[in-house]
Amino acid sequence: MRIFILLSRIPYPLEKGDKLRAFHQIKELSKNNEIILCALNPVSKIDKQKAFSSLQPYCRSINFLDLPLHGRLINMARAFFSKLPFQSGFFYNRSAAREIQRLIKEYKPDHIYCQLIRTAEYVKNIPIKKTIDYQDVFSHGMKRRIATSPFFFRPFVKLEFNRLYNYESHVFDLFDHHTIISIPDRDLIPHQDKNRIKVVLNGVDHEFFKPQQKEKTTDVVFTGNMAYPPNVDAAVFLAKEIMPLVWKAIPEATLLLAGASPDHRVTALKSDKVKVSGWMDDIREAYATSRVFIAPMRIGTGLQNKLLEAMSMKLPTITTPLANSALNAIENKEILVGDEAASLADHLINLLTNQELYSKIAENGHQFVLKNYNWEEATHQLEDLLNAD
Repeated sequence: MRIFILLSRIPYPLEKGDKLRAFHQIKELSKNNEIILCALNPVSKIDKQKAFSSLQPYCRSINFLDLPLHGRLINMARAFFSKLPFQSGFFYNRSAAREIQRLIKEYKPDHIYCQLIRTAEYVKNIPIKKTIDYQDVFSHGMKRRIATSPFFFRPFVKLEFNRLYNYESHVFDLFDHHTIISIPDRDLIPHQDKNRIKVVLNGVDHEFFKPQQKEKTTDVVFTGNMAYPPNVDAAVFLAKEIMPLVWKAIPEATLLLAGASPDHRVTALKSDKVKVSGWMDDIREAYATSRVFIAPMRIGTGLQNKLLEAMSMKLPTITTPLANSALNAIENKEILVGDEAASLADHLINLLTNQELYSKIAENGHQFVLKNYNWEEATHQLEDLLNAD
């Protein structure tokens, strides 16, 4: 089958969840299908040649469509008056739309696979079988950000929430098939037929993210794109509210915040006990040199790939009910879960001081992701759906 894959970002480097999911799905789908890749590019500072080389083994055709800044601003203004979500306007460009239509006409794909509702406007009227990967529920994630947004920005966040909520329902009827990462996210989609959405899990590259024997130079680590609001919130929560409770019991404990593009609120957390790494060429170094992983997520939706990576590398892992609802690991056996600073701090202290508990959570968590999160198996489910015409 020839599949036209439309993405809102170039899926390389793999520092964001949507890029990671797209890259591995492309890699697995290419084993039995011909891939025509079309990726929008709203970022000027990206090594497109390196991205092209990384994707070339899996695609017949690779097309990166730049979205100029002035066009993005104009189209966000148009989105305001058309009642589209602002991010739909941000990622929509008329020149890109014409090129997408030209590519589809040239390659005549059997199926169009779109990642995220940001891309829906480009193909909504094209009479070819289509699948949309919601991935996450953007509207609910935006709703959770209302309370934590600055008061002057809150009206815009509320407006975007309402538009996303309506658009997620509208988009459903434009596509033949629908996928999403987790059951909790599927249940939040505002459409009466949401149970038709196929849950297609993420995986983890277990050969890449495997346990390493390295000296532990850090006690606690949190990873992720440090410009992404849910990660920024989690980093600040961890450094300012959780770790001070840990330091009362273990004064020498250290924290590493590792990930690309740290927001100014994250860099401000640096101290003699808190390191902010910024971009790392190999994120495995952060996991391998740390003793415990924690993802204290309070906002955002979807499955946290950082949890899969840490558990695959056999780090004992702690998170919140919000993040574990998508992961679905067994509390106190495969993962530790807390919903407030005190309980999360207690879990950190217990793992750092109790070797028996440390080994139990590390081993059970490792076996959990080995058994349940595999890119090949997950993408087979997607492939079956694309072939169900």
